[in-house]
Amino acid sequence: MPIDSNIGRILFNRYQLVEPIGRGAMGQVYLAEDMRVGGVKVAVKFLSQAMLNKRMRERFETEAKTSALLGQNSMHIVRVTDYGVSEEIPFYVMEYLRGDSLNEIISERPLLLPRFLSLTRKISLGLERAHAGIQKEGKTIPIIHRDIKPSNILVSQDPTLGELVKILDFGIAKLLQEDGGMTNCFMGTLAYSSPEQMDGKELTSASDLYSLGVMMFQMLTGKMPLMAETHSFGAWYKAHKSQAPRSFKSVAPNLNLPQELEKLAIKCLAKNPKSRPQSAREIINTLT
Repeated sequence: MPIDSNIGRILFNRYQLVEPIGRGAMGQVYLAEDMRVGGVKVAVKFLSQAMLNKRMRERFETEAKTSALLGQNSMHIVRVTDYGVSEEIPFYVMEYLRGDSLNEIISERPLLLPRFLSLTRKISLGLERAHAGIQKEGKTIPIIHRDIKPSNILVSQDPTLGELVKILDFGIAKLLQEDGGMTNCFMGTLAYSSPEQMDGKELTSASDLYSLGVMMFQMLTGKMPLMAETHSFGAWYKAHKSQAPRSFKSVAPNLNLPQELEKLAIKCLAKNPKSRPQSAREIINTLT
């Protein structure tokens, strides 16, 4: 196994890289120590060298700034604390949290109802904050994540607050009313993408709520609400556009859910964005 030349490297005479800990949509993530404050652990994300063009640099910087602004106002979005460029490669620094991705948690077994309600509520609170937007040039611009899925949800334990949820990787988030340069290019994860995302249309917050609906079904049953014949764009396009979601009873006959909760998850999966819950707050209110 080749030695990672970044291990031990020091950025800005402050952040010492310790080991690689993951890879997101746009680059590699390292555990690091902030030597300015006694070696406090942080995470450092570098833009992938394969993406070192002007447009991707701009998107990476947007990701850092977006996460920084959102994380200041929500404990359910990972907090970004610094941004810079080292040896011509952009990076940003974020809080380091020891925990498991929701994907790891539900791959073992579906969630029991109390934990499902708690985690889904916290994820929805993070989405509500993102959808409320950030200030840019005197305007409030909503943020659409565009890639809500279990591997982008980190669950960690806090001795005071209990189970924490953090939404990660705003790498393909788009400022909703910005220049539509990304509109015609598909970005996301096929199994969790909304019908309008598969079509390459301009997205609203309802697209994230569709992805959340896919995830809610999976969290409760361990299975996906839609079945694609192959893991190809065409097969998933057909599933999201025309296939009715499976019922909870058909995939988990022994699961006894409140009818209102079943209706909520299926409503999130409506093909028409206008037929879904119209805000994350609507989901939070139903879960409470």
